[in-house]
Amino acid sequence: MELIAGEFSTTTGASPTLGQLLKHVGDARKEATGDETPVHEILVDVSEPRPMPFVLSFNNLTYNVKVPRKMSLPGFLRHKNRSPATSAVAGNPLAGDSFFTKTKTLLNDISGEARDGEILAVLGASGSGKSTLIDALANRIAKGSLKGTVTLNGEVLESRMLKVISAYVMQDDLLYPMLTVEETLMFAAEFRLPRSLSKSKKKMRVQALIDQLGLRNAAKTVIGDEGHRGVSGGERRRVSIGIDIIHDPIILFLDEPTSGLDSTSAYMVVKVLQRIAQSGSIVIMSIHQPSYRILGLLDRMIFLSRGQTVYSGSPANLPLYFSEFGHPIPEHENRTEFALDLIRELEGSPGGTKSLVEFNKSWQSMKHPREAESDRLGLSLKEAISAAISRGKLVSGATNDGSSTSMVPRFANPYWKEMLVLSNRSILNSRRMPELFGIRLGAVLVTGFILATVFWQLDNSPKGVQERLGFFAFAMSTTFYTCADALPVFLQERYIFMRETAYNAYRRLSYVISNALVALPGLIFLSFAFAATTFWAVGLDGGFSGFLFYFLIMFASFWSGSSFVTFLSGVVPHVMLGYTIVVAILAYFLLFSGFFINRDRIPAYWIWFHYLSLVKYPYEAVLQNEFDDPTKCFVRGIQIFDNTPLGAVPSSMKVRLLQSLSNTLGMRITSSTCLTTGVDILKQEGITDLSKWSCLWITVAWGFLFRILFYFTLRLGSKNKRS
Repeated sequence: MELIAGEFSTTTGASPTLGQLLKHVGDARKEATGDETPVHEILVDVSEPRPMPFVLSFNNLTYNVKVPRKMSLPGFLRHKNRSPATSAVAGNPLAGDSFFTKTKTLLNDISGEARDGEILAVLGASGSGKSTLIDALANRIAKGSLKGTVTLNGEVLESRMLKVISAYVMQDDLLYPMLTVEETLMFAAEFRLPRSLSKSKKKMRVQALIDQLGLRNAAKTVIGDEGHRGVSGGERRRVSIGIDIIHDPIILFLDEPTSGLDSTSAYMVVKVLQRIAQSGSIVIMSIHQPSYRILGLLDRMIFLSRGQTVYSGSPANLPLYFSEFGHPIPEHENRTEFALDLIRELEGSPGGTKSLVEFNKSWQSMKHPREAESDRLGLSLKEAISAAISRGKLVSGATNDGSSTSMVPRFANPYWKEMLVLSNRSILNSRRMPELFGIRLGAVLVTGFILATVFWQLDNSPKGVQERLGFFAFAMSTTFYTCADALPVFLQERYIFMRETAYNAYRRLSYVISNALVALPGLIFLSFAFAATTFWAVGLDGGFSGFLFYFLIMFASFWSGSSFVTFLSGVVPHVMLGYTIVVAILAYFLLFSGFFINRDRIPAYWIWFHYLSLVKYPYEAVLQNEFDDPTKCFVRGIQIFDNTPLGAVPSSMKVRLLQSLSNTLGMRITSSTCLTTGVDILKQEGITDLSKWSCLWITVAWGFLFRILFYFTLRLGSKNKRS
């Protein structure tokens, strides 16, 4: 492959792009074998020197946060025991401190630079500010909180531009466990690569990336989780890197990519990062304690101690640096381990690392003039991006037509393409875990079977009316409670969603719409299963048209319930907390639905909750579907005594009582006289203000409202930035 790349460069006078290399290999293979399928190797030619057009500079980065002040004893009680050092610290509070909060400095005047083709590693003990510095460079800290500048080739980076030309790999591997390595990378390609690229070219990019990441043997293996065996930890980490570099970003940020890996896996991960850097990217990562082999792969290093720089430069200069500081590194000892141990030792001393910080400043001032000359050889940001595009970088759909901002689109695909890819991924995940829907369907069928057998073939007597009311109330509330299984779906995907949307893989609106569309077939099936199980078994009225409306209101109930739970999943952070809130609110909805207490009897100060109840509208709809026939009678003659203490007297006595009542009222009432119709029952239940179709549409509208609210929770609650 390197020979081919060198041959191509010789004949054309330009560096080959990824697509040109693949086409060249494919043509050669077709001539030799008749098969144009390209072989996929590491497509990085590192044998020839090439210009380094990108320089990311950061100057005087300072970041302070307010933390709660620990409450302590009053001053007069602890004054005698206070040491002079403590008094001095307490007497010099930072600006902005108050009685309840104090200011903590996480970054203090950090400066440095990173170049493409190199790996910049940020090192330090836990709490030194490594991840904070990575977040600051990746624009993951609110502008008002971070002081200092971050520039690319001398130009301040706009947030939109940085999102498109960079990628951020989180410390945790946030992946779908039931997708294979190849599928995971292919979905990333569908999101980040433009639709103008054909499916075959996207597959070529994925196959090339699989080889570049060293994942060929695991390409067909599922990612896996605690319950499913999958790829190893090192392979999982490389997949996490792969999904963020699928669009070939110029800048790659990584938060401790070797955390939790053994030495061999960690070395392989950093080796992959070196290849990525040599392909023309800036790689900036935090790392806790690199091994000797990993140290040989790093180009620049920044050591931090409590938010301050104690060393910045090449790993090769570490021995000279600490030797001049008066602490030479012993021979055959790991340089980084010695440096970190010395920093920890200084942190525990009375003066802290102040001496090392000051020494680093003087060291940098002596070293700076020798490096300043290289800065003048850099390109402007527009020229650098143009050069990157010509080399095949930014395959996410950049166009070389004017300003640097217009070269890179905010999103690679239109709405419909994003929704299609999201829906395909969600459906594939569901197919790999059919037990989830199977359990939900089983719960609905079991509930329907129990209700059908308990309320089997209800008659039209007064007791039958009461039993119908109980059946409808329980059935409607059950549809909402069975929707609670939608709660963990987004909670499990939340951080994957935040990672993908943070760098514009797709729009939040596309996710909300696809989430709703994918849920609809399952809700339709559940609604039909429950309706078919209970309608005829219970003996409900209305024939086929009555069944059709019963099915529609069941579907509307499942839709609004699922939307409500989905909205809550965007608000609450934990599954158990979410279940507690769902159960409590649904219980309140049932209480105010009108079954336990009629609308007319609800106190005025609680009537607003009656109209907010999701159970109210489907409950009233099914009652009207059952009782809206004015010709159907539910209480005839002596049945008027059934729900009273007189219900226990003999029938002959009931007939005489009915005759006496008729004589008193001056009207003829016989055993066959209809005394209560379905319309009368609706009036007794206080169901008079809305038609059944109005209740249906209101229930559907509730579902749309909660989906809209879910969208706004994603807009407001997934900024993925520190305040």
